[in-house]
Amino acid sequence: MDSREIVRRTIEFQNPPRLPFCQHAMPWAPDDVCDIWEMDRAEAGWFFDNAVADDWGCQWAASEKKNMGQVVGHPLADYSSLESYRPPNPRNPFYFERIESLLREAGDRYVMVTCHFNLIERLHMLRGFAATMEDLILQPEKIEQVLDMILDFKLGMGDEWNRRCGDRIDGLFLSDDWGTQRGTFMRGELFDRLFAPRYKTLFGAIHDCGWHVILHSCGRVNDFVDRFIEVGADVLNLQQPQAYGLVEFGERFRGEVCFLTTVDVQATMPRGIEEEIRREAQLLVKHWSTPQGGLIVYNYGDGQALEVSDDKTHVMFDEFVKLMECGQQPHRDKVDNRSEDHYD
Repeated sequence: MDSREIVRRTIEFQNPPRLPFCQHAMPWAPDDVCDIWEMDRAEAGWFFDNAVADDWGCQWAASEKKNMGQVVGHPLADYSSLESYRPPNPRNPFYFERIESLLREAGDRYVMVTCHFNLIERLHMLRGFAATMEDLILQPEKIEQVLDMILDFKLGMGDEWNRRCGDRIDGLFLSDDWGTQRGTFMRGELFDRLFAPRYKTLFGAIHDCGWHVILHSCGRVNDFVDRFIEVGADVLNLQQPQAYGLVEFGERFRGEVCFLTTVDVQATMPRGIEEEIRREAQLLVKHWSTPQGGLIVYNYGDGQALEVSDDKTHVMFDEFVKLMECGQQPHRDKVDNRSEDHYD
């Protein structure tokens, strides 16, 4: 069975033979996913290289620590600009020039196309975070106008990818961070009214292409997981298992949605204690997967930004490789059963 089929079966809970891996760091571990980032290509420059502005006119600045930086200039900071503002052309040929060569590199792997900054993220990049939070209450009609503009762009770009690539793509990885350390930064009622219908439209269009929806969201998003599933997410990329209450969270949602996850990138991995890394990998397999599937092992991919050394990443994948054959089996007795209280 090739990598593409193993990942598909895992997402759809159809009894894969082993845990699949989304990683390109360890040559001795499986590498089942070809992650293509061309949806983020921009004529103004790649945001990870700290371009002055992206194609939406958002102004970027580098932070002291190596990472993507952040938006510091917002083209819709003043709504008087809204009527004359125009988003990028989603069918700009520049965005698609390198697709064919990248697809040829995929081989028999699952092809996941990554698209950062979707509804909530692009919204506050255009308007500013604080202003966006105020507008949710004071000017919701403006919020809806900007969201519809963003949605139209995303639908257009997705349609163009489908026209050009079709069934050579397997899933879209979409980022939208919804959480702080303590919880979501918006009431569920606001999400349901302003965002859920647009996610359903976007995710429905992705499903119509025959692709999976893979949604990344940072922070303690426990209260929104049911909503993410309801609007059509097939896979959730969640990277802070301790923030959610690893054991309780897994027992609540395992089998409801597939997880693309890693040992905690904010706590466990930066702390770098080998026993803790191995233990958390075991608990993720035990509590987040099912015998039918539901867990894809993930690598954050930027150890320098996390201050995580390569040897600690090696430890994490070494443990997951040890567990990968039993990961999709009735495996609960195969995992160390020491106290799990501090993970709840």
